[in-house]
Amino acid sequence: MTEKPAAVTMADIARLAGVSMATTSRALKNAPGVAPATRERVHRIAEDLAYVVSPEASGLSGGSTGRIGVVIPSLSRWFFGEMLEGIESVLSTRGLDLLLYRIGDPRERADFFRRLPARRKVDAVLVVGVPVNDTEQERLALINVAIAAAGGQYAPYPYTSIDDYAAGRQAVDHLLFLGHRRIAMIDAIDPNETSWPVDGRALAYTEALGEAGITLDDDLFVRVPWGPVPGAEAMARLLSLREPPTAVFTHSDEIAFGALRTLRRAGLRVPEDISVIGVDDHPLAEQLDLSTVHQDVRQQGESAARLAVGLLTGGPVPGQTLLPTHLVLRGSTGPPRRSDRRPT
Repeated sequence: MTEKPAAVTMADIARLAGVSMATTSRALKNAPGVAPATRERVHRIAEDLAYVVSPEASGLSGGSTGRIGVVIPSLSRWFFGEMLEGIESVLSTRGLDLLLYRIGDPRERADFFRRLPARRKVDAVLVVGVPVNDTEQERLALINVAIAAAGGQYAPYPYTSIDDYAAGRQAVDHLLFLGHRRIAMIDAIDPNETSWPVDGRALAYTEALGEAGITLDDDLFVRVPWGPVPGAEAMARLLSLREPPTAVFTHSDEIAFGALRTLRRAGLRVPEDISVIGVDDHPLAEQLDLSTVHQDVRQQGESAARLAVGLLTGGPVPGQTLLPTHLVLRGSTGPPRRSDRRPT
C-alpha cells in the first residue's frame, strides 16, 4: 500500500497514478473517456490513501450535494421498505434526494466502507439497522458529514428507534399475565455479526422471567437469523423438547409467521395448545390473527430523516428519539391449558 501523505489532494492522486488532473477527476466521478485500467488505478490509489472527494472538487455549487445517503442491509424486508418510505417522504419536502447504499452481506459491507471516503457524494449519512463497528465508524468519520441512525440504538450518533426493551416487556408480561410459566423466546440475530449481546428484546425476556421467579431454561432461548424459515425451524426445535413451552415470544412477526406454520403442520392449536406473540405489527399480522407489539416504522423513518436534516441545518437535535409501542391483542395468545398451569 502507498504511504499516506499528511493531506491528500486530487493532485496527489494524479501524480501517483501518472495521469492528468482532468483524467483523475473523470476517473473518480466514473465519467466516460477513461480507460478501465486507468480508472481502476486511480480508484485504488484514492482508496489506499483514504482520499475524500469534496463537493467543491466535484463541481457542486456551495459545497452541497443536496443528497442524503441511506445505508441499509436489505430492500426486500417489510421493515426497511417502510423505513425508506418515511425517510423519503421527509427528504422530498426539503428538496433533498436520497442516495441508497445496500450492504446486504459481509463482502458488500466491507467494499462499501472501504470505498466510502473516495465517494463523497452526500451531505449526510443515515444508517438504518446496521450496528457499525469501530473501524466502520472511523471510515464514516473520514468523509466529514453529519451522521444519524435509525432502527436501533447506536451510541455514537443521534438515533431514532423504539425502546426494544419496553417492547419485549410488553410481550412477555402479557404472557405471564395469562398464566404462562414455561415461555420460550425465538430471538433474531444478524448472521453477519461475530457477536450478539443479550440486550433489548432478549434482555426483556430474561429479566421478565427472573422477576416472575422463573428460572431461565437455556433450551427455551433459541437464536436464529431473521426470517420466517428460521422461525419455523426454531419452533420445530422447541417442539422436540421433552417438555415444550406453552407460549413463545418471537423477536419479530416474521419469525412468528414461521413458528405458526410449524405449529399448524404439527396439528397443534393456537392458542389452545401454545400461544405465540411477536413484535412489529407487520401488515400480515392481522390476517394471521397474531398478537403482537405495534411499532410505527414509517414514523421512525420520518423522525430519522428530520434528525439528519436538523444536523445539516445546524439546529439542536436530540441524542435519542424513542417512539412508543403498544400491545395489540389478537387470537394467537390465551391462557395455558389448566393442566399446564403451575403455581407461582
